[in-house]
Amino acid sequence: MVDTEHGHPPARAALEDYERDSGDKPPFVLTFAEVKLLGIAGVGFFLDAYDLFIINPVSTMLQYRLYGGNSLPNNLQGVLKASANIGSVVGQFLFGYMADALGRKAIYGKELMLIIFATIMCISCPTNDLSSDGALIWLTVFRVILGIGVGGDYPMSASVASDRAVIRKRGTLLAYIFANQGWGSLVGSLATIIVLACYKHVMNDEGETSKVDGVWRIVVGLSLIPAFGTLYQRLTLPEAERYKRAKRGTITETDDIKEIKDVKVSSLNESDEDTHADIQQKAHFGEFIEYFSEWRHAKILIGTCTCWFLLDIAFYGINLNQNVVLQTIGYDGKTGTAWEKLFKISTGNIIITALGFVPGMANVFSAGRSFKFKGFLMTALFLGILAGKFTSLNNASFIVCFALLQFFFNFGPNATTYCYPAEVFPTKYRASAHGVSAACGKAGAIISALVFNTLTSSIGTPAVLWIFFACSITGAGFTLLLPEVAGRDPDAILAEELREKRLQQRR
Repeated sequence: MVDTEHGHPPARAALEDYERDSGDKPPFVLTFAEVKLLGIAGVGFFLDAYDLFIINPVSTMLQYRLYGGNSLPNNLQGVLKASANIGSVVGQFLFGYMADALGRKAIYGKELMLIIFATIMCISCPTNDLSSDGALIWLTVFRVILGIGVGGDYPMSASVASDRAVIRKRGTLLAYIFANQGWGSLVGSLATIIVLACYKHVMNDEGETSKVDGVWRIVVGLSLIPAFGTLYQRLTLPEAERYKRAKRGTITETDDIKEIKDVKVSSLNESDEDTHADIQQKAHFGEFIEYFSEWRHAKILIGTCTCWFLLDIAFYGINLNQNVVLQTIGYDGKTGTAWEKLFKISTGNIIITALGFVPGMANVFSAGRSFKFKGFLMTALFLGILAGKFTSLNNASFIVCFALLQFFFNFGPNATTYCYPAEVFPTKYRASAHGVSAACGKAGAIISALVFNTLTSSIGTPAVLWIFFACSITGAGFTLLLPEVAGRDPDAILAEELREKRLQQRR
């Protein structure tokens, strides 16, 4: 099919050419250059997960350091756990917009600098000079700043990877990057156990419980290692050719992995000067609003935002408040010395992570994305079982159900909500749209962190699980707004849409 008025093939024909890249290996087999890109973007996501989920064991340690083993004040505990997610909302909006408006190269790495600064300030908390509440407020403030950096990494790493990936490998590369969330959580749990084991003599045998102050600082500070290891590569990563052409208004596809290491690529060549004129750069915000003012684009953004919002209500509601689960499986640390309680809770955390979180992440790229979104229905199934049988399930049955719940969380919606915006939106709006979608997700996480404990006390854990069940069912419904992204070239689709508009205006 040819545009007879201008003699140019439609963008979809060019899309087919681009998909026929020279690679003869399966998509999950990466080249050296792609592995290097995975390291640059993936280590950051590993760090994000480590920092976001480490607050669970750290808050337990702070009970013994600041409050003599008593629980943290409910209001401060909720804000402390929600602080990183509050900052994430700001970071996702801010860095997503700036990455599209100013360029990936100009912004990438700045989010990591924020993470490094906030982490150093957290481990420098002057607990001896501040009141107990004052120390929590100090940590909360700098975890908000930490969250801004963590939130910024979502749209930045997703866009940087998607900008450089050939289409047939794009989903796999994004899934590999996102899988680092599982490994980050696992390493955080392992680090907590190892550091606690090193402190056993002084804390348990000599009874110096206050030494836990060193444990949480070391555990938090270990995240600086991958942060510093990735910073230089991010700051020096060149701008992707796909992004530069999109900003110039040239809808051309190429494999930008060659900027890191020469890789043979196939490109989509589009020379329609009229199309170029139609997509000349304007103010980015105005372009963004104009693009999403059309229902065919707005419904996709609504779908990605709502699915992520509903997912994170349930996902973070469970993962930021694992004390209920630990109590059910007998690892809530109610008996023994302070060190024995902390070690038992840490052991329970690693059991939870290893049973479902990491296996789900490890298999995140083994099925089609449309199938993974049906993971919403599977998470609803196991949430329904846990809610309906919460008081009657024995420990073994509860552990199996919870592990399967975690598996399908990460095998399905948790992965696809991250990957999907990076694949479905055009390069010019990718980071902004991904940031908006991720910010909606973090809004759900904030709601869960702030109200979970209050709701559990007032209506009971089973009723809260039924709320999460409803969120999963509703999330499955909103996936119907979303098209399949396998093999989709959003830049080629945008070029075709603009050509259609031009033809309509000339008639």
